[in-house]
Amino acid sequence: MGELDALLVGAVGVGDAEAVRGLVEAGADPDAVGGDGLPVLCAAVTAFAVETVRALVEGGARPDRVPADGTTPLLRAVEGGSPAVWEACLGERARERLPEGERVRLLEVARRWYEVGAEAELRRVTGAEGPARIEVVAEGEVAEGEFDRVEEITLGGRTVRGGHGAVLTRLEWDFRILAPVEELMGRATKYEYEDHVDRSAVEWILLVRKSAETWLQVVEHHRHPSPAHRAFVADFLRMGDLMAGAVAHPRWYERQRLALLPGWADVEPDGGVLGLVLDLLCAEEHPQARAFGLRYAGHPDPRVRRRVPPLFLRPLDHETAQVVQDLGRDVDAGVRAAAAEALAWEPLRQAEREALFALLRDEDPQVRERAVYAAGHGCDRSPAIAEALMELLDVGDQDARLAVAYALSLRDDPRTREAYARVGPLGPELVGDHRADGLWRWELRNEPNG
Repeated sequence: MGELDALLVGAVGVGDAEAVRGLVEAGADPDAVGGDGLPVLCAAVTAFAVETVRALVEGGARPDRVPADGTTPLLRAVEGGSPAVWEACLGERARERLPEGERVRLLEVARRWYEVGAEAELRRVTGAEGPARIEVVAEGEVAEGEFDRVEEITLGGRTVRGGHGAVLTRLEWDFRILAPVEELMGRATKYEYEDHVDRSAVEWILLVRKSAETWLQVVEHHRHPSPAHRAFVADFLRMGDLMAGAVAHPRWYERQRLALLPGWADVEPDGGVLGLVLDLLCAEEHPQARAFGLRYAGHPDPRVRRRVPPLFLRPLDHETAQVVQDLGRDVDAGVRAAAAEALAWEPLRQAEREALFALLRDEDPQVRERAVYAAGHGCDRSPAIAEALMELLDVGDQDARLAVAYALSLRDDPRTREAYARVGPLGPELVGDHRADGLWRWELRNEPNG
């Protein structure tokens, strides 16, 4: 083994993707074999090292190479159950590159692991007995700082992840197999938590299919007896804007959504799903949004009441302003926080300002934080709001004081420098916080030499 290849094996072993890229560019063989006799791509796949896998494949490693044990990196990626690793390993133009027999094999393996279950199949292939170690881990960044989740199962000296439903869904799409919507909905709603990788994969594939027939079949599940199915439909509709620029008739989808939502909100029995439907009414700026806000302001489920304040258009009229003030005294902290955000964006009358003051001093830190944020961004620039914010610099931990200082900076308050001084030297958990730049930006806007 040459020196560069030996260095590459070591870099893959420690998961140093940047070093891997550099070594491949310098001439290391991306298909170099490690001490176990397998291509280093297999080691990266087994370690769930997504960026290392991507660096090797982009550098020329062959994911369909068959080593001595008869497996391939692609097969290991399917069995491993990580959709992020699978996508990184597959590379470009897989449908054209892989022979039909290999595609069928990969699909069969993915389906078996999904239908049998990751733990049961792992127990079968390892022959191990006793309890498995299972923990939920982050998988794939879906937005900045936001990740899907998946189970990671270790048994018999081997570790897999439970995202085989996502791998199967992506495989089908990669190989241009249109799985039935009913089957995909079953995969999406199999797990309790909404950010499972299987659910996210199904949602994305149903969107990129860009088919009116698919859309109608999904939306029909808003009548399904299971709240999980109905919640999926609401999330699917919320992501509908991603289709708007890519379909032939975006106005058709918009009209269908607008026609669907009021009738659904009328009959939805589950508070969690009803809250999602009210969110959609708000996002669509539906002409009936205000009426539904007034109707559900006293709903027994706080998940519904939390959605009421955003339903009211600004500026608040007398009736909706009174409703929001009442919600600001709700027993649920999330409801009070939503009321704070609605109030802060108003050019406040005295009664509403007093309600916001009370929320800025709320006993719950979540409510105070949301109220501070909203007051900083809001349109009420009265000195009374600034004074209420200044009072909060003597309350709470450093994170709360930083929130107040940042809110004052957004209002271009002349005491911004004083406020940041009272925050104190930032702890390590806050050094990279975007609010730390508030003083600098305030100085740019307000200092003579800024």
